[in-house]
Amino acid sequence: MSSQYDHALGHARCGPGYRPRHIYVYSPSGAVRDKAAFRRGVARLKALGHEVEVDADALASHTRFAGDDATRLAAIHRAAASGADVALVSRGGYGLTRLLPAIRYKALAKAVAGGTQFIGYSDFTALQLALYAKTGAVTWAGPELVGDFGTEAAPDDIMEACFDDLLTGHGEGSGWRQHKEANPSPDKYIRKATLWGGNLAVLASLVGTPYLPQVNGGVLFIEDVGEQPYRIERLLTQLLYAGVLARQKAVVLGQFTGWRTLPSDKGFKLQSVVDWLRTQVKAPVLTNLPFGHVATKVLLPFGAEVSLSVEGRDALIHWGHP
Repeated sequence: MSSQYDHALGHARCGPGYRPRHIYVYSPSGAVRDKAAFRRGVARLKALGHEVEVDADALASHTRFAGDDATRLAAIHRAAASGADVALVSRGGYGLTRLLPAIRYKALAKAVAGGTQFIGYSDFTALQLALYAKTGAVTWAGPELVGDFGTEAAPDDIMEACFDDLLTGHGEGSGWRQHKEANPSPDKYIRKATLWGGNLAVLASLVGTPYLPQVNGGVLFIEDVGEQPYRIERLLTQLLYAGVLARQKAVVLGQFTGWRTLPSDKGFKLQSVVDWLRTQVKAPVLTNLPFGHVATKVLLPFGAEVSLSVEGRDALIHWGHP
């Protein structure tokens, strides 16, 4: 098995087949408060040679949102009509679940079929879930403009290399090393499973709605931020009781950040949740996928057919060219 991130770091940005891409930046969720980070992100993408088109309402603000619902909905549809190679969200936050009934999913699916790659994470999970449920279109779980390309320090090397892999068509998979545990999941090889998931809170909020895809035999990846371990378990319990977890071939835990131990926990921690989950599902439960509200994140093709292999602590998701 290849070592962690080998492929992500294994090619040059200016190698054969590289060409600048048209990137459309839009804001379907929370308002952009850090304008300096927004400008840095745009400048960095331009410095890489890309054409960056900024949506007319990318910096709009209405209470906590990037414009009212009609404004953000129109921005999504403009992104789909842009003909861009990449439609990149400016940031997450909250707001997409309000828009799900009004989105023209066939227009987005047509854009995907025409070559536009929709990329984002966190609140963007709602759009990914709904689009896949309605059309089966593949999108990408990956970086956003402000939090990943607009940082004061240089963007994370691995994140940037994985993004570049997508643009150049080199990306075929992501490997990582799981946490060292007393009772890890056993070695496993899974063929032909649908990769799907994203932010746990957003995903759980769509249970019982027409916007949660009914994926059977999938590889479910999840992450979250600002949720205590007991709250993560409570969200997983919702997926468990709804039958979602029982239908998966594997559950892959990404990064869960932004929480701290409480005095009332008395030793209850994230590993406690992992141990509990493994008693509730037959599928392997993997840990430490480099994805979530962290600087180092890989890009994952939401809705693509993948294989998953596990050897000891080493895990690899492989998708070829979806």
